[in-house]
Amino acid sequence: MERLLECVPNFSEGRDKSIIDAIVKAIASVENVYVLDVDPGESTNRTVVTFVGEPEAVIEAAYQGIAKAAELIDMRFHQGEHPRMGATDVCPLIPIQGIDDEEAIALAHRLAKRVGETLNIPVYLYEKAATRPERKNLATIRAGEYEGLPQKLKDPKWKPDYGPATFNAKSGATAIGVRDFLIAYNLNLNTKSVRRANSLAFDLREKGRVKRKGNPITGEIVRDEQGNPVRIPGKLKGVKAIGWYIEEYGIAQVSMNITNIKETPLHYVFEVAQECALKRGLRITGSEIVGMVPRQVLIEAGKYFLRKQNRSAGVSEKELVFIAVKSLGLDDLYPFDPTEKVIEYKLEKLRRRKKLLIERGVEDFVDEVASESAAPGGGSVAALMASLGAALGSMVANLTAEKERGEPEKLQYFGNFAEQFQDFKARCLRLVDEDTRAFEQVMQAFRMPAKNEEERQQKQKRIEEATLYAAQVPLQVMRQCIAVYPLLEKMADEGNPNSITDVGVGALALHAAVEGAALNVLINLKSLESEQVKTMKQEVEELRKRSQILKESILKKVYALL
Repeated sequence: MERLLECVPNFSEGRDKSIIDAIVKAIASVENVYVLDVDPGESTNRTVVTFVGEPEAVIEAAYQGIAKAAELIDMRFHQGEHPRMGATDVCPLIPIQGIDDEEAIALAHRLAKRVGETLNIPVYLYEKAATRPERKNLATIRAGEYEGLPQKLKDPKWKPDYGPATFNAKSGATAIGVRDFLIAYNLNLNTKSVRRANSLAFDLREKGRVKRKGNPITGEIVRDEQGNPVRIPGKLKGVKAIGWYIEEYGIAQVSMNITNIKETPLHYVFEVAQECALKRGLRITGSEIVGMVPRQVLIEAGKYFLRKQNRSAGVSEKELVFIAVKSLGLDDLYPFDPTEKVIEYKLEKLRRRKKLLIERGVEDFVDEVASESAAPGGGSVAALMASLGAALGSMVANLTAEKERGEPEKLQYFGNFAEQFQDFKARCLRLVDEDTRAFEQVMQAFRMPAKNEEERQQKQKRIEEATLYAAQVPLQVMRQCIAVYPLLEKMADEGNPNSITDVGVGALALHAAVEGAALNVLINLKSLESEQVKTMKQEVEELRKRSQILKESILKKVYALL
């Protein structure tokens, strides 16, 4: 799995384009980092930059952005509506894929230490990276803002985690932390009333509303024994919300921050909000995602709404995203483009120089394989065969689920199989292009200069690394196929008998993929020698034997029904 870390630094400059451009250029100069979004605000005098990439590269890019901001922004002259305490006010790290919180926290410490020591900026760690419980909340750290820092830094309780405990008049202080992905999400209402929007927001947000006697708006506040207001909690954990009016569209909205999308998924927020809105005589006409969203959020939403329709959720990722967009009304106010709003899709869009192989038509793909180009070749074709084997399994599961729609348990049972097949199909499709990319990396390594001994050693090392990776990709194809076989055999045993031949073709496709991928593993390992290479060769032979046995077992059941 690719390792992805997101970083969303907030810089205290939203008006001077030359400064903003210079900061973004410094971030983008780091290899393997991709700037997804730049959002300047004139009234807040603040710019939010969103970038993503390999974790080590992201930390380097974050440092370069903070250093450039320290060079160009002078906080002594800064004014804006948003709370702030430094040139780089806050720099959160958000694990997206293949990296856990523990590793992200270690990276946050490393970044904070470097910023503190080399730029002489006081740095506080917050959220999951906080070194003290009272520093978890960013608002607590930022209390008093830039103007309050000289006095704050004299207090031993507010000694920075890294950097000097002295006031840096030009750059202020910076907060660096690790947090979960936060979705800024707005619900569109069929009203212009901010009061009604706020009432709905109080129903939903975790902290709810203050309890009152009699009239819920003007009644006397109920207090506890200590004199603190008693609160009625809202329905959604990890959600902050407020109502406001959007003049551009002439509607009121509930503006929300969903701070824990694992505990409170986006589709659950929408459904609970719709239920609460209807009780108040309101209706949610649609919604909008401010900024970007991980692909898994929309995939889960798509599955939820399909199941609600009493349909199998074992469909393509593209259809799941479409269902999510339509069900949530994400295109209510303006078109919703997944390639711009979904992190992984935007990242792929920025990386690619040409259309992906899997995005081409069948004829175009076959023509590309048949051309004089060495890639795509057998490895990509093997991955495609694997995806077709999984796709046939999904088709059989979906047809069986549709036949059993009158029995919810059976519908869910076969629908779950369809979803698993779809997951395998998607993985194998990604390996179609990854195999070609791996081959291109080998070619790039061979083109490296070798004018002296140091360059020759670097070139040889890069060739070996690229070649090993070029063997690992088809090995992944083989592993995926072996994992699909048991699901396919279930379809031979329990699936719609009218589709039994599709099960057989699926088994043949998987076996062809295994044998084809094996050839590509072995040709790449041919020039390498190590214990890892020996282990990989042994695994190849074991997977080939297992594939032969599993294929024969399925075909025996298929032919028995013909």
